[in-house]
Amino acid sequence: MLAYLAMMAPRLVELRRVLRPTGSLYLHCDPTASHYLKLLLDAVFGPEAFQNEIVWKRTAAHSSANRYGPVHDVILFYGRSASRAWSGGYQAYGEAYLQRFSQGESRAFKAENLTGAGVRHGETGQAWRGFDVTAKGRHWAFPPKVLDQMDAEGNIYWPKKPGGWPRIKQYLDESKGVPLQDVWVDVFPINSQAQERLGYPTQKPEALLERIIRASSKEGDTVLDPFCGCGTAVAVAEKLKRKWIGIDITHLAISLIKTRLKDACGDRVSYAVIGEPTTTEDAQELSASDPYQFQWWALGLVGARPVAQKKGADQGIDGRLYFHDEEGGKTKQIILSVKAGHVTASHVRDLIGVMTREKAEIGVLISMEDPTQPMRKEGASAGLYSSPWGTNHPRIQLLTIAELLDGRGIDYPMSRGNVTFKKAPRAKEKAKEQLPLVAEGDSDYRAKKRSRS
Repeated sequence: MLAYLAMMAPRLVELRRVLRPTGSLYLHCDPTASHYLKLLLDAVFGPEAFQNEIVWKRTAAHSSANRYGPVHDVILFYGRSASRAWSGGYQAYGEAYLQRFSQGESRAFKAENLTGAGVRHGETGQAWRGFDVTAKGRHWAFPPKVLDQMDAEGNIYWPKKPGGWPRIKQYLDESKGVPLQDVWVDVFPINSQAQERLGYPTQKPEALLERIIRASSKEGDTVLDPFCGCGTAVAVAEKLKRKWIGIDITHLAISLIKTRLKDACGDRVSYAVIGEPTTTEDAQELSASDPYQFQWWALGLVGARPVAQKKGADQGIDGRLYFHDEEGGKTKQIILSVKAGHVTASHVRDLIGVMTREKAEIGVLISMEDPTQPMRKEGASAGLYSSPWGTNHPRIQLLTIAELLDGRGIDYPMSRGNVTFKKAPRAKEKAKEQLPLVAEGDSDYRAKKRSRS
């Protein structure tokens, strides 16, 4: 834990430095670390910057011996200054509350009090339609002339019981919901069948990031995620028309985010990747400093998925790429091997052996060095893969980093059935926010009605 806090401290200091006065910071963690991180955040931002400790219920149940089941995570919310952006948020009504909106044939509504506590000596204290509001020690929420207008528009509920006091109709379709509190039980985790599930171990639901980004920013603001993983915050920020910056130390994450943005937004999104190799010299430097990052980056150039995200024996396979080339047919695979150092014909023979063992259709060797003539001859001996469409593709393909950077790719049957990475759902336009209820005591009723039309 001390090593973790030592790693987080300089990052939080830097985040505070770049955060605008209108900005906020949300830090997601589990309860085993939240108390340590809160002390650290108080030291960096100041205790007065603390806004909330949000409890997010992320699992329905969890069996745990000799203690209560841990089902929640913590989100620590800090503001940079008193001028931080804030628009709050709402959660959907519960079933019990929704049952109160049981009246009305065409539009569900509930009847609410049309008076407020305390006697007033202005228009709102006058009798209206034979009802003396001051006799009850109260006042009308609107002046009588506004009440007449509301009644003419059908927004006053008159009880059938004789002597029943008029009430205001509050329509369900005009309600935003319940103002958000600091316990969130309505944002569900990503289960195994969720459409947005991409297979990243720490992936968070888009609904969680959407709630946070909406509450603490507006369109055109910038969202920074310094640990962006599979890019949920980046994808949501793009969808909500925010500018964004995402940072991650692994090229696996960067590759996944690029694929996610392409699937969700198509050609609508434009961005630059800083720190990714763009030349063979850059690639050589990366391979020398971190061979595994080089491997993951190289696989990302061809849209392949790494076999494992952990270091260890790979059984001769660094990555896989899947495709379909026949209607209703089985998924077919391409296996990839990435070599940063010297390559020889023996590497090609090894790849042919692995391809045969795995029953793969195509094998690809990606290298820094140009393949030698013996390597090309060995690769050609594997023959061609013929698709049902009549196209032929070399079963062994030798590609260099220079060729990939120049735009060359793997030669295989392209179809809509390419299933290497699960596609992120296409981003859709969100419906406009619903308008608020008419608040008790709000005399500017005409302005509200004009804003709705």
